[in-house]
Amino acid sequence: MNKVILSLAGFILAISSSLAQSNLTNQLIWASPEFSGEFYGGLNSMNDGNHYTVLEESDAVGASIVKYSYLTGEKVAVVATAKDIFGNTDIAIDDYSFSKDETKLLIQTETESIYRHSFYAIYYVHDLTTKKTTPISDKGKGKQRLAEFSPDGSKVAFVRNNNIFFVDLALKQEEQVTRDGENNKIINGATDWVYEEEFAFDKGFQWSPKSNRIAYYKFDESKVKEFGMDMYGELYPERYTFKYPKAGEVNSTISIHVYDVLSTADRRLDLGSENDIYIPRIKWTNNNDALCVMRLNRHQNHLEFLVTDLSLIQPFDIALKSIYDEKADTYIDVNDALSFLADGTGFVWNSERNGYNHLYHFDMTGKVVTQLTMGAWDVVDFYGFEPSTQTVYFSSSEVSATEKHVYSCTFKKGKVKTNKLSTKAGVNDATFSKGFKYYILNHSDANTPTTFSLHDQSGKMIRSLVDNSALNERLKKYNLTKREFFTFKNSDGIDLNCWMMKPTNFDSNKKYPVLVAIYGGPGHNTVMNQWEGRNMMWHQLLCQEGYIVVSVDPRGTQYRGRDFKHATYMNLGKLETNDFIDFAKYLGQQSYVDSKRIGMQGWSYGGYMTSLCMTKGADYYTTGIAVAPVTNWKYYDSVYTERFMRTPQENSGGYENNSPINFVSSLKGKYLLVHGSADDNVHFQNTMDMITALVKANKQFDLFVYPNKNHGISGGTTRLHLFTKMTDYLKTNL
Repeated sequence: MNKVILSLAGFILAISSSLAQSNLTNQLIWASPEFSGEFYGGLNSMNDGNHYTVLEESDAVGASIVKYSYLTGEKVAVVATAKDIFGNTDIAIDDYSFSKDETKLLIQTETESIYRHSFYAIYYVHDLTTKKTTPISDKGKGKQRLAEFSPDGSKVAFVRNNNIFFVDLALKQEEQVTRDGENNKIINGATDWVYEEEFAFDKGFQWSPKSNRIAYYKFDESKVKEFGMDMYGELYPERYTFKYPKAGEVNSTISIHVYDVLSTADRRLDLGSENDIYIPRIKWTNNNDALCVMRLNRHQNHLEFLVTDLSLIQPFDIALKSIYDEKADTYIDVNDALSFLADGTGFVWNSERNGYNHLYHFDMTGKVVTQLTMGAWDVVDFYGFEPSTQTVYFSSSEVSATEKHVYSCTFKKGKVKTNKLSTKAGVNDATFSKGFKYYILNHSDANTPTTFSLHDQSGKMIRSLVDNSALNERLKKYNLTKREFFTFKNSDGIDLNCWMMKPTNFDSNKKYPVLVAIYGGPGHNTVMNQWEGRNMMWHQLLCQEGYIVVSVDPRGTQYRGRDFKHATYMNLGKLETNDFIDFAKYLGQQSYVDSKRIGMQGWSYGGYMTSLCMTKGADYYTTGIAVAPVTNWKYYDSVYTERFMRTPQENSGGYENNSPINFVSSLKGKYLLVHGSADDNVHFQNTMDMITALVKANKQFDLFVYPNKNHGISGGTTRLHLFTKMTDYLKTNL
């Protein structure tokens, strides 16, 4: 009798607990801090590798640059405050950097964003010895860009009005390096739009090791066609124009120069007779006379490393010597892994030459000395090279394409020793101190928020930094479902990685609608065992509304080797669409899925895939939300598109056969188009031409435009509005 009473009490308690669970709302997710976690970042490692600095706020002294110990986490010193630097607390410090000897600070203020990476700002130099603060230039001349100390700390170079300048800090004298800079025509020392977006850098100059030379890019974009966007809000909308090379159109002409600070001589490098090329990186070797230039052909399948010898007196353009040459049938990815050995005998670089992305030790003729990593998996991130121990630090997909782990690899006299540093399943990433003595590991899995911990170079954990216990406690209020991982075989017999989130209180005897949440393109996997914050909480909200949410990484995505990633070459969209259709068929065969209610939602490339699946896959997908989609690859930029498709002139079939614009007559279901009118990346033109095609085909659809919003469609209550609209659309139509 007592057991029955206790069991009944337990049942009542369980029901009470269930009823006490809170419901998710878009307001909670997108307009409150409810699901915000703690973050441990913004650290600048000091030279000794034992200390770091962070920027902190204080009412009494304003922004403060504070020094901490890696080992103990204790505050060691306050390096400087806004009150110290400016004499008051009103000026915000947006960012800062030290001179190499750590006796000076370069302070960034009044920052104004341009594009994804680039910005304008006002910079000051604060001498930590004399306590004096000096603007690097007269503020009346305009804001600066990309300011940087020379290695010896005696000068600061920067870009203003598309020209390069440097200031001698001792003489307090500003020198102008270039004079032909002009908006939408000539750029010196910075990059054009497409380099910033697709090669992921915006600083187009580098000091030489001895601080006596500046190597820099010159972009002649005078023949590149302009793209314009109307910015609304005034009586007459303002027209914003910028140079944007679309696929198959004219690119900027690139030249690389070396300026001698003492002699003021400006010499151009001889990059060869072919002008239609890319220079995705330049990098000084450890030799002050040797600048390495990466030359990549327009097809992006032939990469060379060319090196100068500036010790020679050359009457014309400076000759270059090739030290590395790699070709591919498809394309070659470029990153920042290039590291030159201190003894000048070689370099470390990564390559997919054997079918997977691995690190190699090359000599200075490009010959492989040692393959540092090997196996049927990819190196993902290159963290750096420690010369004294001949050790490289990296992350890889060795455990699984859905996980990332941190490793070290030491190579001496041809012997290679690899050590796995991370131990927990999921996605691990590391931020190393200078000298690689310590690293801060951030880790998460699909159902666990990110944690941060301090480790030594052997991988041993020293202490926990952030456990996000408060967020974990808040999450307990909500009846959250688990993200489960699985694979399915497509029609070609290839296993594809997937995850699924089932509705709260899932009943296998019921049939549920399904939302396929995807990206699907090169360079980004959605099926990763990691915490995805607010986006995942939105999926949780949909699960509470009775939806199954799933995702799949089709062919063309990464971390599974070259052949899998490059399978979509020349036909972006074709195999991915086939895989998504196969996925819908697979889902429809599950007893708990309503095969008549399978939808898709994606952003950018995901919007492109959604548009294709709603047209080519109209028999399987009944509702689609395409946010900021590419609708025809001829509208997208040259570097990205041609990397995978070559030009429209060379591959018209690949472009036309995979453009959703050409298949709108097949649309059957409910289709919502969303775009920001000021999207400088995927132009609003894509959506406008999709509208034209849909109207011509007499197809009904839904549209929402966010005025003056870029590709991210954010700011203020914008995300709340967008995700509320998408939620309501799914609840009404799926």
